[in-house]
Amino acid sequence: MSISNPERIVIATRESRLALWQAEHVQSLLQGLYPASRVELRGMTTRGDQILDRPLAKVGGKGLFVKELETALLDGSADIAVHSMKDVPMQLEAEFALVAIGPREVPLDAFVSSKYANLADMPPGAVVGTSSLRREAQLHANFPYLAVTSLRGNLDTRLRKLDSGEYDAIILAAAGLTRLGLGERIRAVLPAELSLPAAGQGALGIEALSSRPEVAAWLAPLNDPATAACVRAERAVSRALAGSCEVPLGAYAVMQDAARMRLRGFVATPDGKRFARAELVGAAADPEALGLELAAQLRAQGAVEILASLG
Repeated sequence: MSISNPERIVIATRESRLALWQAEHVQSLLQGLYPASRVELRGMTTRGDQILDRPLAKVGGKGLFVKELETALLDGSADIAVHSMKDVPMQLEAEFALVAIGPREVPLDAFVSSKYANLADMPPGAVVGTSSLRREAQLHANFPYLAVTSLRGNLDTRLRKLDSGEYDAIILAAAGLTRLGLGERIRAVLPAELSLPAAGQGALGIEALSSRPEVAAWLAPLNDPATAACVRAERAVSRALAGSCEVPLGAYAVMQDAARMRLRGFVATPDGKRFARAELVGAAADPEALGLELAAQLRAQGAVEILASLG
């Protein structure tokens, strides 16, 4: 089937500053690929943006950030949706497909504070804010004397709460700060050994209807095969262990060379007292199989019991 260039592409996006940056970035790339096309944004507010008084894990998880955008795909008011891959549910419904995963920004977590240079400098009882059970578990495990409290809101809101003195430090994704030109706010990038990233962290994903192969063809040039392989491996770990649930789970893959990938993962209790950790190196050609193998290793380390205790 021959695919003609698009006359118009409409991008559904959340309206936070970071989400708009991501959508505008994809808009610019598509405009470069298809200069005769009109590439437009359709800004939307999602349930995840509206519910700010409770932790995500308590109100339905990160899927709250994509549902309204998927509705726009279904009703034809948008052709694609741009997401942070760490916000995309591990199980997509059959109507939807990830048609491209772009090159990854730094996928690690960032320590942000106006008082301290890094986590090790913080005194007992100092308050660290995070919205993530994954970060919370690792903070409790590595720095049990710190007070870890919930932090919601978009990136600007979180920084404002830090600056107003509600927190002594906050942990954010380094990618978001970098993309918005706020890299100077990062006091330290946390190594994966200290804070293993979430599956897909730092990568942008583009979603479309699985029934529209022409859209997949338009977006194919934006796909980065190495990033896509790493993200697919990470998501396979999360899908195999947690499904769509919000649990303290990290998964992080890096390419060792053109053919081999190193994959690390963990599952923990939110208080950081019980951890299952595993890592392996294997062929990058079948990233999902690598993810399933790591999930099996985590089960052997006690992941099933940890997950059962979270129910």
